[in-house]
Amino acid sequence: MSSPAPGGAPIDAGAGRTDAEAAPKKRARSALSPEDRGLLFGIPILIVLVLAGWAIWRANADLGDIELRQLAWDNVATLLWQHIKIVVISAVIVMITAVPIGVLLTRKGVRTAAPIVTAIANAGQAAPVIGVIVLLAIWLGFGVPVAVLALVIYAFLPVLANTITGLRSIDPALKESARGMGMSPLQVLFRVELPIAVPVIMTGARTALVLLVGAGAFATFIDAGGLGSLITTGITLFRFSVLVSGAIFVAVLALAIEWLARVLELVVKPKGL
Repeated sequence: MSSPAPGGAPIDAGAGRTDAEAAPKKRARSALSPEDRGLLFGIPILIVLVLAGWAIWRANADLGDIELRQLAWDNVATLLWQHIKIVVISAVIVMITAVPIGVLLTRKGVRTAAPIVTAIANAGQAAPVIGVIVLLAIWLGFGVPVAVLALVIYAFLPVLANTITGLRSIDPALKESARGMGMSPLQVLFRVELPIAVPVIMTGARTALVLLVGAGAFATFIDAGGLGSLITTGITLFRFSVLVSGAIFVAVLALAIEWLARVLELVVKPKGL
């Protein structure tokens, strides 16, 4: 409702509220660094351009029977879904195991074991992923479960290490203040420590996801499917177009996962951090 000003001009009482409501949104936008803004808007554009270029090439290329079968839309969609399924399952298992273990290794009485556990996880990532997949397949058999196990071993370290780093970097005075307010150890963990450590943990999760997309291409060697099938077919049958197409799809999927992880990181990041 408007009220007259001393000069007779009406004053809109809602204008102040509108400005006050718009201020947090402006601050949220300004909180994004130029690099974040460039990646959040640039990655989708790059993905669209690459896929559009590939679609135009496929529609006009003179392909043989083998290329047409391998690059058929239904076959590409099937392999893409298989790849995404392996990556998502592996990422979920990594998160629900690495984060709790990382939290446990920062607690009193257990933190002395952190270097040992980190060294074991480091060995899992240092080993060539194709070697881990093949050795596990020889031991446990072929298929998706074995591929997922190998990828979990390979991508475990970034999430574990970042969880430990994020929790250890918290100012002890903050935890003491929370305890002084009457919080229990679990309340301190879930209401103070984890929210502050979320950005660091999510950075590790983003790294793990990109590693999983690339390493997931090796799942085809143990009959677990995925986009790696296009790469191996291209190499085996000397079909350069199929080989390059498989590499392009893996790269585009990695970019898409990177973008989604960055968006998720911004969503779950506590306000004010």
